[in-house]
Amino acid sequence: MASFRSRLFPFGSSLLSTSLAHSALIEGVGGNILRRFSSVVTTEQRVLKLKEEEKANQILEDEVAKIRHEFDAAKERFHKIPVALKEMPKIDPKGIYVNKNLRLDNVQVYGFDYDYTLAHYSANLQSLIYDLAKEYLVNELRYPDSCMEFKYDNSFPIRGLYYDKLKGCLMKLDFFGSIEPDGCYFGRQKLTRSEINDFYGTRHMGRDQARGLVGLMDFFCFSEACLIADIVQHFVDAKLEFDSSYVYEDVNRAIQHVHLSGLVHRGILSDPKKYLVKNGQLLRFLRMLRENGKKLFLLTNSPYYFVDGGMNFMLEDSLGSQDSWRELFDVVIAKASKPEFYTSEHPFRCYDVEKDTLAFSKVDAFLPNKIYYRGCLKTFLEITKWNGPEVIYFGDHLFSDLRGPSKAGWRTAAIIHELENEIQTQNEDCYRIEQAKLHLIQEILGKLHATVANPEESEEYMSLLWELNEERQKARNTMRGMFNRSFGATFLTDTGQESAFAYHIHQYADVYTSKPENFLFYPPEAWLHVPYDIKIMPHHVKVSSGLFRT
Repeated sequence: MASFRSRLFPFGSSLLSTSLAHSALIEGVGGNILRRFSSVVTTEQRVLKLKEEEKANQILEDEVAKIRHEFDAAKERFHKIPVALKEMPKIDPKGIYVNKNLRLDNVQVYGFDYDYTLAHYSANLQSLIYDLAKEYLVNELRYPDSCMEFKYDNSFPIRGLYYDKLKGCLMKLDFFGSIEPDGCYFGRQKLTRSEINDFYGTRHMGRDQARGLVGLMDFFCFSEACLIADIVQHFVDAKLEFDSSYVYEDVNRAIQHVHLSGLVHRGILSDPKKYLVKNGQLLRFLRMLRENGKKLFLLTNSPYYFVDGGMNFMLEDSLGSQDSWRELFDVVIAKASKPEFYTSEHPFRCYDVEKDTLAFSKVDAFLPNKIYYRGCLKTFLEITKWNGPEVIYFGDHLFSDLRGPSKAGWRTAAIIHELENEIQTQNEDCYRIEQAKLHLIQEILGKLHATVANPEESEEYMSLLWELNEERQKARNTMRGMFNRSFGATFLTDTGQESAFAYHIHQYADVYTSKPENFLFYPPEAWLHVPYDIKIMPHHVKVSSGLFRT
C-alpha cells in the first residue's frame, strides 16, 4: 500500500510531513500567529475602508457644494428679469393650434354647433344654470331648503374635471390619469396628499377606479361641478349620510331638466344683453366662407326658437334689415340629440317655424331656408353626398360634438373659449419667469438625486433638497394662482404636464382655437401644420431654464 501511494505521490510523504509540522507549529503556539496576522489584515482593511468612505464623503460634499453654488447663483438671478425673456416670441391668443395637419383648401363644408361655438355667452349664464338647477333639487327632489342659500362661485371650477361617483371627490387628472396633488376636493375642502392616499392608495387612477369617474367637459359643466361640490360640503357639514353616486345623479338630472325643459333658454332670451355677447366678427367669418364657395350647416341640440333668438340678437348690429342669418347656412338642424345623432337611425323631420309643428312627410332633400329636427349622420351623408374628409365640424364639447365626427371621418375643430385667456397669461413676463424657475429647479433636483446614493447620511444634501422642494412648490403655487385658484390651468397641471382635458383635445380635435372667427386671420386655402418642436399641445412653449444661466 505504501509503494502504491509513493508511486502516485512521489513527494507525498515529504509534503504531508511538512504540512503536519506546520500545523503542529500553529497549534503548538495556540494559533497566535494566525490570529495576529488576521488582526493586522482586519485593521488595514478598516483603515482603507475609512479612507474610502472619507474620500467618497468628500466627493459627495463637493458635488453637493457645486449644486448648492449653482442653486444660489440662480436664486440671485431670480430677482432680475432676464434679457433673453424679451426676445422670446409671444403665443397668439387668437391662433389656430394644430394636432393633425389640415389643408383648408381641401375643406369644402363647414359645420357648426351653436352653444359656446357660434354663440358667445357672458359669465352670468353659469349663475343662471346653477340657480335653476338648485331650485329643481329643492322643489322637485326634496333637497334641504338650506340649499337655496348656495351661490355660484365662478372662481372654483374649471372645464375638464372629473367627479368620482364612488368616493365623492372632484378632481383634476393629468395626461396619464393621475390625480393632480393640489387639485382634488371633497366638497369644497382640498385634500392633502396623505388624504388622497387614504382615499385611493395612490394618485394613479387604475382601470377599476376610473369606472366611477364622470368627465365634466363642456362649458355648462361649470355650474354642475360647483353644485356637486357645494352639496357634498353641505351634507358633510350637516353630518348627514349620503351616497356620492346619488348626488351626481340628482345634480345631473337637475342640470338636464334645466336644459330640456327650456328654463335656461327662456331665461337667456328674456334678457339677452345679460347673457349673450354680440359678435360682428362671426358674421364676417361666415360670409367669407360663403364668398369662397364653401357649404355651411348648423347642427345643434338646442331648439330652433332659442337659436333664432340668439342669432338675431348677436348679429342684429351687423345684418341688414332684410337679411336673415338662416341664409348663411345650406342646412339647419336643431334638436339633433348629439351624440346619439352620430350612431342612431332617427329620421329627419321638417319643422314649421310659423306653426311650431313637425311635418309627417319623409325628408329626402334639404331645401333652402328650411329647418330640420332630429335625424342622424347616416341619412345626412346620404342626402348631402358630402364626403368625410371635406367636412370640418366646430364644437365645444369633446364627447358630444367632436368624438362622433372624428370617428365618422370628418375633420374637427374644438372651440375652447378659455384658451385665449390662458395663452395671454402664459405670455406675461411674470408667468414665464416662474416657469423658467420651475424648470431650472427641476433640473437641479435631478442632478442632486443622481449624485447621492445615501442621502440620509448627508446633512448638506437634506438641507439643499428641502430648499429646492420649497422653491419648486413656491413657483408652482405662484403659477397656479395666475389661473384658477382651486384647480390651476385648464390645459396644464402644476407639475407642467398636460392635463387629462388636454389629452382629449389631442385625441378628438384636429385643430383647436378660442373662437371660430379666428379663422379670419388665415387664408381659406392655408395649410395648417403640426409644429415640429412640440411635445403634445402646440400652444405650449417651454421657457428654457437657461434664462437664469446667463
